[in-house]
Amino acid sequence: MNIQPENQFDFWLGEWDVSWGDNETGVNLIEKILDRKIIRESFAAVNLLGTSLSAYDPERALWCQTWVDNSGSYLDFTGKFENGKMILARNAIINGQNCKQRMVWHDIQENEFTWNWERSDNDGKTWEIKWQILYHRKK
Repeated sequence: MNIQPENQFDFWLGEWDVSWGDNETGVNLIEKILDRKIIRESFAAVNLLGTSLSAYDPERALWCQTWVDNSGSYLDFTGKFENGKMILARNAIINGQNCKQRMVWHDIQENEFTWNWERSDNDGKTWEIKWQILYHRKK
């Protein structure tokens, strides 16, 4: 089945219960807005509130996402859906050191998937999972 690029993020749409680590939980609402061209994320957990906007850029054949949160973070990503995974990445500077960061949506099923926050300190040769969130669709 070949999904149109602008619909590749549709698996993420809906209301989700999310969990990670030692009993950490939150909720995430993902919806299409602005004539269904933009995907808006509204994430809420005990100590983290954030939102992202994602759009498909047909000129570059890339997904683009901007994330902001209540800690003052601003992160920008680009990437693609390939081999059953959505991967959005960015170049970053952490403690004065260049690195790469990426988000990977994988093991995608209708009502669940896994999301990883990963970092590479060797220009993407290897990646370390820093945060893994399990998503389960709200009933």
